[in-house]
Amino acid sequence: MEQYIEILGTIVGLIYLWQEYHASIHLWITSIIMPAIYLYIYYNAGLYADFGINIYYLAIAVYGWMAWRYSFTFTGNKEEGRKLTISHIKKRNILNLVVLFPILWIAIALLLINLTDSTVPYTDAFTTALSIIGMYMLARKYIEQWWVWFFVDIVSSALYIYKELYFTAALYSLYAIIAIFGYRKWKQIMRYENI
Repeated sequence: MEQYIEILGTIVGLIYLWQEYHASIHLWITSIIMPAIYLYIYYNAGLYADFGINIYYLAIAVYGWMAWRYSFTFTGNKEEGRKLTISHIKKRNILNLVVLFPILWIAIALLLINLTDSTVPYTDAFTTALSIIGMYMLARKYIEQWWVWFFVDIVSSALYIYKELYFTAALYSLYAIIAIFGYRKWKQIMRYENI
């Protein structure tokens, strides 16, 4: 039964990837379905940080939908008449995220070490912390989010092979490849949006 649920998660993940590649706003709807499936999978596999990140994914999906649909920001301001377009991340935001990443990584690892029976706390925490950053960048339509996902996907693929989640490992290997093409696609879209 668990293998069938993992296959379903993989199929939904492929749909999500196609939507993200094309910068479709509908990826946020899929972003609600996919985490619901993976909450079950990761909990049963003992990947508690990945389990926790999927709760975050559900919440950020709502924010992402509002940001893409209504140009909504974390401050609650709507930028009237301004559509959120693909852009490069600002230098001050890079610094903030670079500082935030190790804090998240250490905090998540400590939670996993002290509160769970995780056999891979540091790797699980690494991918989770970097995924938090990646989802925020996706919600803001920063093109560099693709490079964050590339690193998450490579490390995740190895982690899922180790945990014998082979369909999920294959999905994340595909994600890593698509991240390269996604970056190129978004670069094309960004040029078109800025004409």
